[in-house]
Amino acid sequence: MGTSTEIKEKWCLLGATMKLLPEQLNLGNPLSLLLFAGALGTRLWKISTPNNIVFDELHFGKFIALYMQRTFFFDYHPPFGKQLLTLGGWLGGFDGEFTFEKIGQEYSENVPVWNMRLVPALFGSLVVPVVYCIITEMGFSAFTASLAAFMVIFDNALLTQSRLMLLEPVFIFFSFFALLVALKLRNPQIRTFSVRWLFWMGILGVSMAAAATVKYVSVFTLLVVLVEVIRNFWCHINNKHLSAKLLWVELLTRLVMLIVVPLLFYFTVFYVHLSILIRAGPHDNHMTSAFQSNLEGGLSSIITGQPREVVYGSQITLRHTHGSLCWLHSHKQLYPLRYDDGRGSSHQQQVTCYSFKDVNNWWIVKHPDRESVLVEDKLHPVHHGDIVQLVHGMTNRALNSHNVAAPLTPTDQEVSCYIDYHIQLTSHSTWRVELVNRKSADEQWMAVQSSVRLIHVDSGQSLKISGKQLPEWGFRHFEVTTNSEFIPETATWNVEEHRYTKVEDKNEREKDMNDAEMIPTTPYSMSFWQKFAELQTKMFMTRVDQPMEHMYSSEPLEWPLLDRTTAYWISNDSNAQIHLIGNFVVWYSGVAAIFIYCALLAFYLLRRKRQCYDIDEETWLKFRRIGEVLLSGYLVNYLVFFLTDATLFLYHYLPALVFKIMLLATVLEHVYLLLRTPTQQQRFKWLVMLWLGFILKTYMRYLPFCYGNKSFTTEEIKQLKLHETWDFIIY
Repeated sequence: MGTSTEIKEKWCLLGATMKLLPEQLNLGNPLSLLLFAGALGTRLWKISTPNNIVFDELHFGKFIALYMQRTFFFDYHPPFGKQLLTLGGWLGGFDGEFTFEKIGQEYSENVPVWNMRLVPALFGSLVVPVVYCIITEMGFSAFTASLAAFMVIFDNALLTQSRLMLLEPVFIFFSFFALLVALKLRNPQIRTFSVRWLFWMGILGVSMAAAATVKYVSVFTLLVVLVEVIRNFWCHINNKHLSAKLLWVELLTRLVMLIVVPLLFYFTVFYVHLSILIRAGPHDNHMTSAFQSNLEGGLSSIITGQPREVVYGSQITLRHTHGSLCWLHSHKQLYPLRYDDGRGSSHQQQVTCYSFKDVNNWWIVKHPDRESVLVEDKLHPVHHGDIVQLVHGMTNRALNSHNVAAPLTPTDQEVSCYIDYHIQLTSHSTWRVELVNRKSADEQWMAVQSSVRLIHVDSGQSLKISGKQLPEWGFRHFEVTTNSEFIPETATWNVEEHRYTKVEDKNEREKDMNDAEMIPTTPYSMSFWQKFAELQTKMFMTRVDQPMEHMYSSEPLEWPLLDRTTAYWISNDSNAQIHLIGNFVVWYSGVAAIFIYCALLAFYLLRRKRQCYDIDEETWLKFRRIGEVLLSGYLVNYLVFFLTDATLFLYHYLPALVFKIMLLATVLEHVYLLLRTPTQQQRFKWLVMLWLGFILKTYMRYLPFCYGNKSFTTEEIKQLKLHETWDFIIY
């Protein structure tokens, strides 16, 4: 860790940079600042407690440590949020030496827990004034805005998520801040093409990009933002004072600010990410061989000295390029005479895709018309379209396919290494090399860089993996088959290890393969754009968040009424624990508000259809805006998870929750305006104050589950259970 003087200087520099933001962004009115201070106080109080790894801090802590050590890691979330967390660690003097091993592990003295949890706490606190300003920008009263901010401050789930090294507070802030800016741009005082308009358009583009580069799930809130931007421009089209030329210029400016600026921000974030992570690490295998060879150490230390051109006589390992990490593999074991479903097999030598480095992954590229597998003095490179045989290095049998159904995928052909049993089943062991990423018709096959498809000459089918794991007789390796349909994700391969065959004797050759060493020469290189494109492809293709059983996962139907909680941490020596649990008064009231709004909307629409106007036009427009912005924002952030095939947790509901809270506050104002007499309005105010007291009481009741600072008795925990499905832990 750095000295206290160095740490203080870093924070002073950051503070000076952000000093002008409240003034520039108009978030500095006294009430919103007071609300921000209240939120910050609740988030920062005892922020270093517990001094243990809590829930997903296990993952994000590892990423911070790897950033500090400049070691490559793979994550399906974009990197900006993790970079901000790393900034907190750097400002606190974290050296990255702490190993994040398990939830509940105690932090050592060299981990600046306060600094690393400060970043989410700051962004979680900033959500409060943003919510306040959104409500006022929509034309509602300061009291309604304060009511919404109050509920955000005193919701236990939002508090818990903001006190830990997690990403939700960061992307929620940026996405809702983008919504605030989009609403502000509808203000007629901000004239199109003015400096102020250009400033806010630029801020909008950066905010949208920042949200998307923290978590892609923020795109659902950003859809609401884009609708607001489109609606704003659509209103300008009706302005007869604007010429067609000015409208085209405005459209072009909006496109630049909302497409070009976010893309520049997005590319910059990934450029920083890839510039920092230059060393090989535990996640290298997610990437292609070419990408790995650009990292210091790891694969690059093995392959940098190997020949690049694949020639007849090359000894190679073939790695499956996309999806499942594995290498083309064979061994002496044979396919069983009959499969489990009763179908017969070829009883030939098994060919699989194996997920680990192994001497049985070696293959020799042989010319079909030559007996020798030696590399001649004059090299004969393999080009796109050439016919080859692939001979298994350790068993000396050729890769083969024939008209026999594959073990687990009967619609595909079985792949084997051919054994001559002197029966009618003849060898079909020639393959055509097709370079998928070729730039010319006769391009050479290159190690690491070339993506290759192997076409079985006799059947015209491509070599692929099915993604299915073989039974015990296949050692749980992945099934390899051929299929007439070429799908890049399953049928693309690349050469990883590569050397030239120098000896003819089989035993000597096997010994050489076991003892293979490479001599370092010129390393491979990839441009930023090549690495960026590959990383993006892997992030979207790799299902890290694939469905799996988790004891604390939940379903979307369980979220609105808080039927499930999520256990984050429990003390090793007491019942002190942290749970993601919301303020059920806020959550239940929000559900009621949604139904009340929908009922009122249906009533008003039917009445207006019959030319009956129960409320004035200004009130109607404000009421309609609740649905256009808040209800649509809630629905798009909630309903999408019913279509998501992934492991889900309660925290996925938090963006929708913020929309629900704002909708609840605005519906309360609308109901207040519907009351006809001062007496009714006064009674309603008292009811609201009583309800706020109930919110505060519930918040205090479950507060120890946010801070993890109270050792409960068994009886106390049982009394706090609102539902039997709440996952409180009792020792």
